Amino acid sequence: MPEASGDDSAWMRMALELARKAEAAGEVPVGAVVVKDGAIIGCGWNHPISAKDPTAHAEIIAMREAAQTLGNYRLLDTTLYVTLEPCAMCAGAMVHARVQRLVFGAADPRAGAAGSVFDIVRMPKLNHRLDVAGGVLADESGGLLKTFFERRR
Repeated sequence: MPEASGDDSAWMRMALELARKAEAAGEVPVGAVVVKDGAIIGCGWNHPISAKDPTAHAEIIAMREAAQTLGNYRLLDTTLYVTLEPCAMCAGAMVHARVQRLVFGAADPRAGAAGSVFDIVRMPKLNHRLDVAGGVLADESGGLLKTFFERRR
């Protein structure tokens, strides 16, 4: 797995701020930003409950905004930062969008699709694979999720 860069922590902190917005709305606290050429071109946080939309995951929202910003559904030369390892749906969307690099915080041992359960983003049979760096600010990302679920129980 490629190493994280110094900038990765700064972008992940921005994704964590978005995750806190999801938490404040009663949604699972996951946030995501898409970065190209040193600037955020898309951001999102989980809100499938309030949107009544099963696809309203942080990554999907961020990629939709990035595509609008670029005027193209291909997100070439971009990095997507997300606080939790993506699910299969989000990982598949990243492959289709041609995101270059994925950086995630906490691993998801139950549904992660960037190496934990599946590895959709690096499947040799697919026509695109992403570079992946996991574990960036993992303790902070995981702690946010753990606290959220502890309060709900």
